[in-house]
Amino acid sequence: RGVEADDIASLIVQNRENLGLDEIWLISSDKDWDLLIDDKVSRFSTVTRKETTVHNWDEHYDFDPEYFLTYKCLTGDKGDNVPGVTGVGPKRATGLIQQYGDVFDIMASLPIDGKYKYIQNLNEFGSDGLEIGVKLMDLMYDTDAAVLGHKDEILGLVENYVNKDRL
Repeated sequence: RGVEADDIASLIVQNRENLGLDEIWLISSDKDWDLLIDDKVSRFSTVTRKETTVHNWDEHYDFDPEYFLTYKCLTGDKGDNVPGVTGVGPKRATGLIQQYGDVFDIMASLPIDGKYKYIQNLNEFGSDGLEIGVKLMDLMYDTDAAVLGHKDEILGLVENYVNKDRL
């Protein structure tokens, strides 16, 4: 109770070596799971029927995988009711990433000089707004707390499944 699928996916990804898993395919249409993608973790969307991997990342995004959290913090996530910076969509978020770097570099750069409304909105959103975004959207942030004390139980279930003889 209280544990979401993305919390379990994050827990498995973080513990993959202990579970004896070399590569992981996440099966989900939820782009939030792209936060977990690395050279050993990929995602397949059941809706678009497309794969997202580090090898084809640039077919989906105009920035490197390590900036996906920054992108999410800037643009927000309407589906999860997480606000982003008003006026910052994919293109402006990508531009801010290219100019300033990751979310922490952007926080350190605030306030940013500029007369554009979206820059003023970013300054107003501030480090506090970006930090809230990190805490709410980073699937690797405090996973132990997210699984509400069920870590050993969840990992035990996964380990039992992985170790079963499935002929």
